[in-house]
Amino acid sequence: MTDQPQPSTPATAPDLFTWEFASDPYPAYAWLREHSPVHKTRLPSGVEAWLVTRYADAKQTLADSRLSKNPAHHDEPAHAKGKTGIPGERKAELMTHLLNIDPPDHTRLRRLVSKAFTPRRVAEFAPRVQELTDTLIDGFARKGSADLIHEFAFPLPIYAICDLLGVPREDQDDFRDWAGMMIRHQGGPRGGVARSVKKMRGYLADLIHRKREALPAEPAPGEDLISGLIRASDHGEHLTENEAAAMAFILLFAGFETTVNLIGNGTYALLTHPGQRTRLQASLAAGETGLLETGVEELLRYDGPVELATWRFATQPLTLGGQHIEAGDPVLVVLAAADRDPERFADPDVLDLSRRDNQHLGYGHGIHYCLGAPLARLEGQTALATLLTRLPDLRLAADPAELRWRGGLIMRGLRTLPVEFAPAGHDETSDL
Repeated sequence: MTDQPQPSTPATAPDLFTWEFASDPYPAYAWLREHSPVHKTRLPSGVEAWLVTRYADAKQTLADSRLSKNPAHHDEPAHAKGKTGIPGERKAELMTHLLNIDPPDHTRLRRLVSKAFTPRRVAEFAPRVQELTDTLIDGFARKGSADLIHEFAFPLPIYAICDLLGVPREDQDDFRDWAGMMIRHQGGPRGGVARSVKKMRGYLADLIHRKREALPAEPAPGEDLISGLIRASDHGEHLTENEAAAMAFILLFAGFETTVNLIGNGTYALLTHPGQRTRLQASLAAGETGLLETGVEELLRYDGPVELATWRFATQPLTLGGQHIEAGDPVLVVLAAADRDPERFADPDVLDLSRRDNQHLGYGHGIHYCLGAPLARLEGQTALATLLTRLPDLRLAADPAELRWRGGLIMRGLRTLPVEFAPAGHDETSDL
């Protein structure tokens, strides 16, 4: 394989949302950017939506107050009702979270949780992320092979976000099972996602009740996030139990799948770009962090975990990229297309870990910019640095053409990532 493959743009309008498209959507997005940058299409769910693919249009759209996050603004026909969010969140009364609301409620709820994701708080959490990373690698280092999605990229952010939320260790494997069903999407039993959401909702309601009963008068240093939400609610911030449960739910949901895909897609990109991977390993061996930091940002731009930003709905008629959008129309910003726009990024289809001018949209833009970005960066940097340092001969154990990508709309990630490496001896693993 070449170190820097160059995608070719189709000559005619491409088919979207096929299995072939899922494997490599970037040529199709290049066609859309050039020929139909704001493009109306029918999604696999049957919902009609506008796709925004150019960087300038995408950045404007993400910050446009005329586009609401509240699904109540969707002028949806009967066949499309309930198809624009996370399966099961309506029935489970989990709609009042940051991805579905606008100011002033969005401002109020975001303020309550933002202190949990400050750079200082995330830095205090770094030793735990490193401990989890090492323990998971210990679990497969002797074998000489692993599926890095299921054995590493998936459990790491689950256990990390559970710790941050305050889910007791003895309950975290249940969360891992529910999250596993949610991330499989089309790969699990029919209705499995909605059932997992319902189970998670019931558990969170009970956990909130138990924590409220045992809450000390004064917060301890590093108090878990659910306790902090309860404390804010009990001190006049008017956070309902549904809002607290929905907040915990979306922090878990948004906080694990994005990081699974950041680690998975990032590792895959490094393994298929050996020149860049060698540069990064040499930098790490020299004790440097600069290339790791710019490298994770480049991996987010090049093949990031979030392919399309979450749903927006026009609250009034407007024009985007020369197209007239009716009130009630859904609009989806294609982050993966915007982040490879040659009008914004030099050589956008080239992976360059040292890229400096890299204002990618992988974490969004505007008031809905990803709250957990500092934690995701920490987890991504820790995971990739530790993998490349502890398993220096890490290599793919499958032809890239045989790998399968999950068939979701918003997220982009591999189903599996089989790898091989020289088996390593290690101490007995500790409990997570």
